[in-house]
Amino acid sequence: MKKIRCTWCGDDPLYLAYHDNEWGVPVYDDQTLFEFLILETFQAGLSWITILKKRENFRKAFDNFDYKKIATYSDGKISSLLQDAGIIRNKLKVNSTVTNAHYFMEIIKEFGSFSSYIWGFVNEKPIKNNYKNQAECPANTPLSDKISNDLKNRGFKFVGTTVIYAYMQATGMINDHIEACFRYQEV
Repeated sequence: MKKIRCTWCGDDPLYLAYHDNEWGVPVYDDQTLFEFLILETFQAGLSWITILKKRENFRKAFDNFDYKKIATYSDGKISSLLQDAGIIRNKLKVNSTVTNAHYFMEIIKEFGSFSSYIWGFVNEKPIKNNYKNQAECPANTPLSDKISNDLKNRGFKFVGTTVIYAYMQATGMINDHIEACFRYQEV
């Protein structure tokens, strides 16, 4: 019997693996939360499959998403990243990664972990939505607006409300699997 999945993942094996194993699973580890934040910011204006196909290249290029290292990147390192064909070579997004790493660490200083900060917006518990089909799922909500504004006020870049809503979906802060999807009850 064929598994019922969210329609957005289509039949690409990379998309299917991401949907089946990662999307919507609650993430509490700061390193992984930073990885998703960076990947979502690079995804802005592009398709998620483009980012998934380059994910390993991003890991290599950005020191396995080590925010402590990234916060100290020199102009030379940034220049070399802009020459790396394995990633998205957008100067604003590369620079924002360094900026966001710095502010990510500021949040850790203030809250003890980025996880405590970000999960505080949902009272430490994932929001479980009840969508029958993908068309019902919004691109943003008042909550993603609130988080986006807070991050921007703290100095983060490329964290618009749509990026933040996708981030919330990816990290399991919200469960937007459609009700018929086999992952809906699992996450």
